[in-house]
Amino acid sequence: MKRLNIQVPVQEYEMREELKMLRTNIQFCGADKKAIVVTSCIAGEGKSTTALDLAISLSQLKKKVLLIDCDMRKSVLASRTAAKGAEYGLSHYLSGQASVEDITYAVNVPGLYVQFAGPVVPNPTELLSTDAFGRMIQSFKEICDYIILDAPPLGMVVDAAIIAKNCDGAVIVMESGAIKYRLAQSVKTKLEASGCPILGVILNKVDRKKDGGYYGKYYGKYYGKYYE
Repeated sequence: MKRLNIQVPVQEYEMREELKMLRTNIQFCGADKKAIVVTSCIAGEGKSTTALDLAISLSQLKKKVLLIDCDMRKSVLASRTAAKGAEYGLSHYLSGQASVEDITYAVNVPGLYVQFAGPVVPNPTELLSTDAFGRMIQSFKEICDYIILDAPPLGMVVDAAIIAKNCDGAVIVMESGAIKYRLAQSVKTKLEASGCPILGVILNKVDRKKDGGYYGKYYGKYYGKYYE
């Protein structure tokens, strides 16, 4: 397994505290919730940042965590973490061009492993529907404490619902004040149809000036509320 360095985000106090609350809520969902898909309604709501932050936060509990970038349409993880030397990614594995060992990287965060998306492909939905993807998730569930899967926005493409079929729980990241009720309901319905339990919704990008009060001042700059 190849090792590489990633750029770890520097987080303010309130963000660290919100992440601790998020990971605690994840733990209280049950020990059987190991593979967790993170999605959103549309692009730009902060799901990839949330997935990365959650994976790092869980690894700080001395857990063995695998972060999989499943967005083979428009991945941002490699560029956001300034990762260099990631030769192979998920699209290579699912198209038969690389092994699981080739695409799994140990990074400079103790306990954290990463699979990047790899090159953009014309058929991501078909690749994610293969038995190879499901078998890989099941095999990692036997050796990892948590698997965090960063999926494309479910309000735009169906990929997240396909990924969710192989997961134990789903988390929806939603930008405060940006999503219409009907779209949110559509995403919820698609996840429910996949058979994957929805663990909660993260209200992201909360305007603390409008929120007011103690919690508005000290919490919620990035993560506002987490609903069971």
